[in-house]
Amino acid sequence: MSRTLTYFVSDVHLGLQVDDPRAREARFVAFLKGIPAEETEALYLLGDIWDFWYEYKDVVPRGYVRVFAALTALMDAGVKVYFFQGNHDIWTYGYFEELGMQKLVQPYQVRIGTKTFCLGHGDGLGPGMLGYKMMRWVFYNRFFQRCFSALHPRMAFGMGNGWSTKSRLSRREAYHFKGADEPLYKFCASYQKRTPVNFFIFGHYHCRADVAVGDARLLLLGDWITRPNHIVFDAATGSLTVA
Repeated sequence: MSRTLTYFVSDVHLGLQVDDPRAREARFVAFLKGIPAEETEALYLLGDIWDFWYEYKDVVPRGYVRVFAALTALMDAGVKVYFFQGNHDIWTYGYFEELGMQKLVQPYQVRIGTKTFCLGHGDGLGPGMLGYKMMRWVFYNRFFQRCFSALHPRMAFGMGNGWSTKSRLSRREAYHFKGADEPLYKFCASYQKRTPVNFFIFGHYHCRADVAVGDARLLLLGDWITRPNHIVFDAATGSLTVA
């Protein structure tokens, strides 16, 4: 049987202590186990799968055994698993690759079947957002990462998880994507003029959207805090389904 399916998922926020984190993880594991491995070519994790992930040289966060088991089972069955760092799970330093996943850097262009995709988490793309981009630079800066690594894990994870939970609780209202006024839309429009694609797929905004950008479609995945969702593309038919 040929492998024609490609799955995309984002913003599961595993570990976030909002609503029911165990139920959210169980739903994500069920989703992974429900992917038909024999028909699937690849799974793209578009960032913020974890709400806070920080690897030390010899230590990784505890838990998520069933998630990693489900991902490993897919890879053992021949499914390629790719991941992007989101703004909540930036600090990955090799553990995911050790498991067999492949890290990609946004914006990443790939051809699947007869269609071309531009993929990523979506944060920091587009004009403006200087404050956020400065914070993002700090998060990715190796010097500041080494400083954070000097903290005891209990303190580091207490700070990271506390900051993340507080940030999420302060933004409980649904976000409405503003279309052409959004920096991400402007990024896609500029990108489309230089290197035309068929689909842009991102996460980060915690809302679903499907808007035209010239001849392309910009699709945003919602978060799993609200309800599970994903996108699947069938290269055999060229059809894309938002689930």
